[in-house]
Amino acid sequence: MGDWQRTEWVDLMLDDLRTWAVVGLSGNTGRTAYSIAGLLQHRGKRIVPIHPRFADEPDAEVLGEKGFPTLADVPFPIDVVDVFRRSDAAGEFADQAVTVGAGGVWFQLGVVDADAFRRTTAAGIPMVMDTCPAIEWRRRDDPRTA
Repeated sequence: MGDWQRTEWVDLMLDDLRTWAVVGLSGNTGRTAYSIAGLLQHRGKRIVPIHPRFADEPDAEVLGEKGFPTLADVPFPIDVVDVFRRSDAAGEFADQAVTVGAGGVWFQLGVVDADAFRRTTAAGIPMVMDTCPAIEWRRRDDPRTA
C-alpha cells in the first residue's frame, strides 16, 4: 500500500476536488461504477461519465450528467479521473489524465498499476490506488478511526 493511499492525497481529492470523471461509467445500474458515482454526487461532486458507448450515443446521460467517450472529449476541466477498469487496462487512463491536466487520479479497489503510479506522480499529479471513496469516507466518518 504505502504511497498508493497517501492520506494527504485522499484528503485532497475527497475534500477539495469537485469534478470527477468516472471512467467505465456506462449507466448500468448493476455496476459498482454506478453506485459510487451516485455516492460522489451525494457528497457534492460533479460526475462526468466516460465510456466508449457515448461515441454512439452523444446525447446520453448517466445520473443526470452528459457522458463522453474519452477524457479528451470533455470540454471543461476535470479535477479527478476515477478509473473503474481492470489493472491491465487502467494505466492508459492515468496517462490520459495527465494529458488533460487532471488534478488527481483515483484507481478503484483492486486496481493497481505501479508503473502508471510512477508516471503519474512523476508528472506531479497525486494518485490513489486500490481503495474506494466509499471506504475512505466511511473510515473518516467512523469515530473509532479518528
